Amino acid sequence: MAREIDPKTARPATLAIHGGEHPDPATGASSPNIVMSSTYVSEKPEGFSAYELTENSPFLYGRWANPTVRALEEKVALLEGAQSATCYASGMAAASAILLTLLSNGDHVILPDVCYAGISELGRDTLPRYGVSVSRVNTSRAEDVAAAMRPETKLVFIDTPCNPLMRLTDIAEVARIAHAGGALVAVDNTFASPVGTRPLSLGADLVMHSLTKYVGGHGDAMGGCVCGSSELIRRLTIEANVHYGGVLSPFNAWLIARGASTLPLRMRAHQEGALALGKFLEDHAGVEAVMYPGLPSHPQHNLAATQMDNFSGMMTFRLKGDGRAAAAQMAEKLKIAHYAVSLGHHRTLVFYMPTDDLLSSSFSLDAAQEEDYRRFAGDGVFRLSVGLEDPADLIADFDSVL
Repeated sequence: MAREIDPKTARPATLAIHGGEHPDPATGASSPNIVMSSTYVSEKPEGFSAYELTENSPFLYGRWANPTVRALEEKVALLEGAQSATCYASGMAAASAILLTLLSNGDHVILPDVCYAGISELGRDTLPRYGVSVSRVNTSRAEDVAAAMRPETKLVFIDTPCNPLMRLTDIAEVARIAHAGGALVAVDNTFASPVGTRPLSLGADLVMHSLTKYVGGHGDAMGGCVCGSSELIRRLTIEANVHYGGVLSPFNAWLIARGASTLPLRMRAHQEGALALGKFLEDHAGVEAVMYPGLPSHPQHNLAATQMDNFSGMMTFRLKGDGRAAAAQMAEKLKIAHYAVSLGHHRTLVFYMPTDDLLSSSFSLDAAQEEDYRRFAGDGVFRLSVGLEDPADLIADFDSVL
C-alpha cells in the first residue's frame, strides 16, 4: 500500500495529485471512490451533537462530514499550506460562512469597495440587518485600510486580484494592519488560485475559493472552500456547515478533486495564454486599456511579481468604442471563446460589465469611490478568463471581432 506523502517536502504538482487521496484499502483502487451515503453505521454509540465532532470522529451524517468531501478538503488545505479546510456548496456559501460565523451584532467589517458582486451585496443588504457595520475600502491602498480600522473591527476581507478591476492588495501589509488592531484577515483567492498566491503564508487567517472556478477547472461542478487554522475551521464547520447546511455534494467534490489534480499544469497554461492574448490586446488599435498583473503595464506589476507565483488567466480590458455594441458582436461571432459569465474554466470566457449597471445594482459606493471605479473601468470593462486553447487561435478569434 502507498505511503503517506510528506506535505512539507512535496511540491504543488505532487500535492495536487496525491493530497487527500489514498488507494482503497478494500479493493486497492488507485482512483478515489465517491461515497454518496447520507448516513453511516456506527460500531459503537456516538454523541448526537455536532459540538462533539473532531477531525478524528467517525463519519455519522452527511451534513456533518463525508469521506469524498473530506478528501477534497485535505487536498485544498495542502495546496494552501493550511492546517484544515471545510467545503461548501458554492463559493458564495464559503464567503457567507466566513462573514456570518465571525461577525455579530455590534461588530465592524472592512470589505473591498470592489469585489465579487454577491459578497458586495451581502455586505450591503444582509450584514447591516444583523447589526454589523460595514466599511467599503479600496484595499489596494493599505493606508485606507488603516484609516478604516475601529476598535470594534473584527474582520478585514480582501479580494485580490479584485473582481473585476484586477487591482491587487498587499496581503502582508494589510494583515499587519489588521492584526495590530485585533482583527482577522480573510482573502478571496479565487482569481489567483493556490498556485498563484498562498495568502496564509503572507499573514492571512483564512483563505476562501469558489472551487467552481480554477480549482475545479472544467465548469461542470459548483463548490466553495475555506482554509485556515484548525480552530477557525472548526468554528466555521459547527456553525456554517452543520447549522446553515450549505454543504458540498460528494459527487461535486469528486469532480472538483479530479480537476484539482491538474491545477498546477493548467495554471501554467492559463498564464501562458493570458500573457499572449494580453500583449495582443495591448497593441490593438481598438483597445484602450488592459489590466493583467502579468503585464509590466499593470500599475501593481511589482507587487504581483512579489506576491504571485502565477499571474492566472484573468484580465480586464476596455475598448475605445461602444462596449455594448462590441459585446453584441462577440456574442454573435466569437467561434472559440464563449460569451458567458464565470471564469477559471478550460474554455475561454468573456463578458461585458457595464459600469452604470454594476454601480447601481451590486456596489454601494460613495461619490469618490465611484469616480475611482470609473478611472479604471470607464463606461464598462470586458472580464476575460483565458482558457487552455492555443493562444494563436484565441488571438485570431478576438481579432475577428475587435
